[in-house]
This record gives sequence, C-alpha cells and structure tokens, in this order.
Amino acid sequence: MMIEETILFISELASNYGAKIDDEYLKSYIFRKNTKEDAFKKGGAYFGFISPEEEATGPYHDFSLVIFPDNENKSWIISLGVGSLGFKNDYELASLPGIRRLFSSIISQNGFCKTSFLDIETNLPAQFTSNIPHLKESLKMYSKVLPVCEIIHNPVSLDGKRIITGFVAAYAEMRKWASNANQRKAINKAIDEISNKKELNEEDEINEVLNLVTKRKFIILQGAPGTGKTRLAKIIGTKLEAEVFFTQFHAETNYSDFIYGIKPNLKEGQVGYIEQKGIFYQSLKKAVESEKNVVLIIDEINRANLSNILGPIFYLFEYKLENDSVEIDIGGGYKINKVPSNFYVIGTMNTADRSLAVVDFALRRRFAWYTMKPKVIPNIFSKEDFMGFDKIFKWYANSEELSLQPGHGYFIADSEDEMKSRIRYELMPLIKEYFAEGLLLSAKEDFSKYFYDRLGEDIFE
Repeated sequence: MMIEETILFISELASNYGAKIDDEYLKSYIFRKNTKEDAFKKGGAYFGFISPEEEATGPYHDFSLVIFPDNENKSWIISLGVGSLGFKNDYELASLPGIRRLFSSIISQNGFCKTSFLDIETNLPAQFTSNIPHLKESLKMYSKVLPVCEIIHNPVSLDGKRIITGFVAAYAEMRKWASNANQRKAINKAIDEISNKKELNEEDEINEVLNLVTKRKFIILQGAPGTGKTRLAKIIGTKLEAEVFFTQFHAETNYSDFIYGIKPNLKEGQVGYIEQKGIFYQSLKKAVESEKNVVLIIDEINRANLSNILGPIFYLFEYKLENDSVEIDIGGGYKINKVPSNFYVIGTMNTADRSLAVVDFALRRRFAWYTMKPKVIPNIFSKEDFMGFDKIFKWYANSEELSLQPGHGYFIADSEDEMKSRIRYELMPLIKEYFAEGLLLSAKEDFSKYFYDRLGEDIFE
C-alpha cells in the first residue's frame, strides 16, 4: 500500500514539474518497477524513472531516478542511478559540475554523494550501507552505479515526502522537464526547501567573521572581486571599536615599507639616514602602548612577496603563541616576544587573480581563512542579472572556476541604463578574458545567449 501510494506521489510530482507521459513521441520518462514479493526476498526491489529512449524492460543506459523500497516498514533509499549499460546520451551531462552540485545540495548527513558522477566503478562506502543492512541484497547489484543516495525513514511522513519531492524536483531540473514559469517555480521551491546550502545574510556573515577574528586574531578574507572583502574588514574594525590602520600591498611593497627600515635624508647638502617605521611597526606599537583595540587591514595581501616582507615577524603570527624568551627585533631595537591581545590583522585576497603567487603553507597555517561568496543583497541590486550569472557558474564552473564568479558588487546599479553599462563594459570583458585564458569554456553558449539577450550583442565577433 505504501509503495503504491509513493508511486502515485512521484508520478504526480513529475507531472507538476512538466514531465509528459501520454505523448508517445515526447515522453519524458519510462516508469519501471519490480516490487514483486520475491524481489524483496532475493533483493532487487525498486521503482522509478528511466530515459524515454530506453526499452520498457532489460538493461538500460544513462541516469535514472530510483527508489529502493522495503516491505517491512524499514528505511528506503532514493537515489540517482546509472543504468548497467553505462552512459550513452548522459555522459556530457554527468561531467557537468552543476549536476553533482545540484544533488549534493539536497542530501543530508544520512545521504551520500560521489565526488564524480562519471564514476561507475566505486562501491558505496560502508559508512553509508551499514545504516541500511536490510537493503544489502538490493544494493549489492547497484552499489557502483548510484552516484547520490538518501535514506528515507518513512516515505509517507512529511519529512519523507519532502525528501522525495526534492529528489524528483532535482531530476526534473536535470532533465529540463519544465516548460513554463509555474513549473520552474515549483521545481525551485522544492529544491530550496530541502537544500542544505543556506546562504548567510550580511548580519550573520559579519557576526561569524567577528567571532572568528576575536578567536584567531589573524585572518584572511578571500573571494572573487566584488564580494565585499575590504568593506567587511572595515566593518569588523568598527565593531571592535578599534583604531584601524590600512595598507594595500603591491608588487613593489618591501620589508622597509611594511615593518622598518632606514632611508637616505638629504638636507642642506648633507647625506644622512633616518629610520622609516612601516605601518606594521606603527600599528603594533600603538597596540602595545594602548588598551584600545588595533586592527591592521592589509588589502590585496597576495600581491606582494610575503616571505620577503614579513621576514622575522612571521614567527609572531602564531595565534596560540605562549610567552617565551624568544624576542623578535621589529626594528630600531624595538623587540617583543608576543603581539598584544588587542592587536588584530585582517588580510584580503582576490581569488580570481590567478597571476599572483600562492601563499605558502607555513603562512597559511598561521591565519584563519574565510571565503566570501557572491550573494543577493537588498536595495539597488539587479537580482535578475546576478541570478543569471550565478546559475551559469553553478552549472558549468568546476571548483576552481567557481572562485572566479563576479561578486555582488558588480550588480549594484541605480538604473537599468547603469546596469546595462556595467554588463557591457565590466562583466562582458571579464567573461571574454576568462574564455581567452581557457576558463569556463563549457559555459560559452550560455554566456553568449545571456549577453545577446541583455545587450543585443554577440560576445564573439
């Protein structure tokens, strides 16, 4: 009874999400099931959707939506499966990062998602299968071809239906079943309701970073251009009621600029030398001599050679450094063995600038790293354009390319004319540059259509 009820439920969901089943030539799926009594005894009971190009019986190709039921009121599994004949038409689909990203966003800690949906050679991990021992015989046959699975404890409960709804919606999104706005809205709503990817609003993000700075003292805010890294660093300074020192690194920044050095002094024809106290020296000494918090913001920290600039003070960026006898000479005889508790350093790093040196592991260990991602913001913000970019990046960009996504700062405009100007003179040149560097090439057609729809211009001449 529960099985028949669930079959009816997923069929209705598929129809609501745009699936066609009555048209012989435009079918969206073929429904299959094997829920006979002996299937439960021997293992292999299942039901679900396969590609409409496949036969009604026998081995099949490509992705399917499969549910493994139990007839003794124990847990079920819902999964994306791959037919035992492997890929025929879905190979390119399986290689898209967006497919894995979509399904990984809707599974809980009880679920499992492979790192590659092209992998049909690796079995499900024991950590997952040990939770559903009663389905052992069923999974024995399919263990290598289930890229993503979720356990359903009660398929007719509200929680069980929510999980099933999310999986059917994700399958509909993958198959592009929707043909109108209402169907697309229903799919997005079902996925959002089960999504484990909750974005922080600005206030939550400020509080999280403030908490991190308070605990770790030395942090790096990393992210693509336009994600508000520098702005957030300044806000944290304000929240700490600190005196803020600000500097921006560049290729010529050196030890003397940042910490301490001497420079020639030509006065009245006499050559002499005077000390040059860098911003680190000044801010550190201010913190030592005052009870007030001091925040040193280093913008674009990865634009300079950090090993050369930091020199011996590298030792001090250890947030659990105990008092010891080792004194570091900051310069001019000014020595300390530990930075004061009211001294904080916040660096910002642009992850899209691939020409810059990678921060070495020793320095990386001394800082806490917080990644800022593009997000929707209120007020003068072109949400539709932002979501268009966000969807293309999420679908096509691999993990490394995802860090290139333009931040929300690119989509702030007072008018439609200003937004179009930003698209034409900032966003389109940026995307063209990515293509020229061999990045995001699988997204060329989607970006080409986006820019043509928005500006009436071809991105490629």
